[in-house]
Amino acid sequence: MNISRKALPQLGHKLFVTDGDLETTLVFHDKIDLPCFAAFTLVRSSSGRQRLSDYFRRYADLARRYGLGLILESPTWRANPDWKQRLSLTPADMAEVNRDCIRLLEQVREEYCATVTGIVISGNIGPRGDGYVPANKMSAAEAEEYHSEQIRILADTAAELVSAFTLNYVEEALGITRAANRFGIPAVISFTVETDGNLPSGQTLKEAIESVDTAVDIAPAYYMINCAYPTHFAGQLQADESWVRRIRGIRANASRCSQVELNERSQLDEGNPEELAQQYAELRARLPNLTVIGGCCGTDHRHVAAICEAFAA
Repeated sequence: MNISRKALPQLGHKLFVTDGDLETTLVFHDKIDLPCFAAFTLVRSSSGRQRLSDYFRRYADLARRYGLGLILESPTWRANPDWKQRLSLTPADMAEVNRDCIRLLEQVREEYCATVTGIVISGNIGPRGDGYVPANKMSAAEAEEYHSEQIRILADTAAELVSAFTLNYVEEALGITRAANRFGIPAVISFTVETDGNLPSGQTLKEAIESVDTAVDIAPAYYMINCAYPTHFAGQLQADESWVRRIRGIRANASRCSQVELNERSQLDEGNPEELAQQYAELRARLPNLTVIGGCCGTDHRHVAAICEAFAA
């Protein structure tokens, strides 16, 4: 099978911006009650679609202001089979939700295509379980079967790739990659790490990336790190190592807290946007192929704007 990656401009040298943390922005800033933390539920109403469109426009405006490319991640992190059952949705409902989320991003892209060069639509995939805890682990074959339902749908939309975020063990990443290969769409794998820089499963980033790359005929287009503070993983990154050059994106948390500490907090830890931006700037020396910048837990357009400013300096 031949999966063309020439259409992914973020594989070049240009810098691309993506969003911060959609769910915490909606819950803590916009005071929206998201059932099961599922942002995709908003696409089912006109007011919800407007809210999502306004959210993505903030980041499109940043891309335009700083002359960056833009990656629009669909609000489908929870739009997989387990969450379908928890939200009492039928398979047809969930299929339509995934399609509608991509259509919404197509509208945003159309609005900005004349003023932002390089807008990419990504179908966002989340882990089957808790992104912080590698419980109820699947085999690679089970993960491929599980995630195939959502990936099959996304591959038949305008999404140019699928991006799996907050993965905490290799087998799920491997299953997602194989499912994406099966349906002919490039995959991006984003691992999360603990404060020691290792995955919650105990594997190092090096072990995780190399394990996936060597186990498939068609490797992920690139890797990312998300849902951790830069100081948690920076020490593992040596620019001259081949596995490090496979990392092209960072979506870090606003907070220095561990994942356990974040889970126990009742209030949002927004951290310091300027301090976070400085940490990103320092990562550039460790990540020679870094082309995708955005945020994760606790971040919003202010943090991402500060990161863009640091890279523009």
